[in-house]
Formats: sequence, structure tokens, C-alpha cells
Amino acid sequence: MSNPAPTHAAIDYRLAFDLAPVGLVLSRHRTMVDCNRAVCDMFGASREQLVGQSFQILYPSADEYQRTGERIAPIMNTRGHYADDRLMKRVDGAQKGETFWCHVTGRSLDRNDPHAAGIWSFEDLSARRTVKADLTAREREVAALVMQGLTAKEIGKTLDISHRTVEIYRARLMRKYQANGITDLVQRLLVG
Repeated sequence: MSNPAPTHAAIDYRLAFDLAPVGLVLSRHRTMVDCNRAVCDMFGASREQLVGQSFQILYPSADEYQRTGERIAPIMNTRGHYADDRLMKRVDGAQKGETFWCHVTGRSLDRNDPHAAGIWSFEDLSARRTVKADLTAREREVAALVMQGLTAKEIGKTLDISHRTVEIYRARLMRKYQANGITDLVQRLLVG
């Protein structure tokens, strides 16, 4: 018995996936099993460079990849989805290694095993928000949470560090961005 010809709906689905205006990735156990053109363009890589790879190659550091996975799993267990703004890294091309702000949204297909399978969208925010300071991995994480309006205690709880440590990182961010306070820091982070 031969395979039936693809239906019009199946062709439309693939075309919609490939041409979506945001980056889309299908994943299994934090490995990319499919991606669209927008993701390839955003990260400066070919589909062949991304499919079969761990999401780790899109992060500025292995620590950020690990901590993000640990942080989002319980949220996805509860809600089935997750979203945030974070710094990601270009994989190849003229901008290889460059970090950029990215809005990431994901939905788990199984809340009981949130990393087993999911669909993720990526939106490049670099046109609106540039990275103007060289930040450490922890500074990048704190900056992303500061932009969400979280307090030092909330950031500490989220990152599993003391609020005093968060205050040290916020002070470093304020120096690097020459900000006069938290509100000013948020504004400078938002506009680059």
C-alpha cells in the first residue's frame, strides 16, 4: 500500500510553520527536532546546524541554559506554558556569538514532563532593545528579571540566591548602564 499524497491542509501547515513571522521550534528533551526559517535567520544558522542540537547552543552560557531549564520546569508543570525575555546568542554568520534580547514563549505537550516535547516561539527584540553592556551570565539573568519588575527578594527566590546577592548584581548593572535607580535601570535596559 502506498502512502497517500499530502493533503492540502498538510501542505498549508508546513508552509505556515516555515513562513511564520516569529521563530518556531519543535523540541524533545530540550533538543530541537524542527525549526522554521525565522529561527534560522534570527540565530544566523542553517536548519541543518540547529535540528538535532540542544537549545544550549542558543544560550550565552551553559550555566544559563541549565538554570533556565531548572527554573521553567515547575512553572510549565503548573501552567503548561512559559514566557520571558532573555538574552540569547547568535550561532553563526556575520554576528556569530553576539547576544541579543529575545522574547521566548513555550508550551509543553505534557505538563508532567515539561521538557519531553514542546513548541517554542522566539521573537528577536534587538531592533527595539540593544545590548549595550558586556554582562556576565548572572547579570543577564538578573537584568531579565529586573525588567519584569521583580523585587530583589523575588529575583533571589527565582534564581535561588540571596536577595543581598541580587542587590550586588543590580548595583553592577546600574554602574554598567550608568543608571540612577531601579526605574532608570529598567528604562535603560528596555531601550538599550
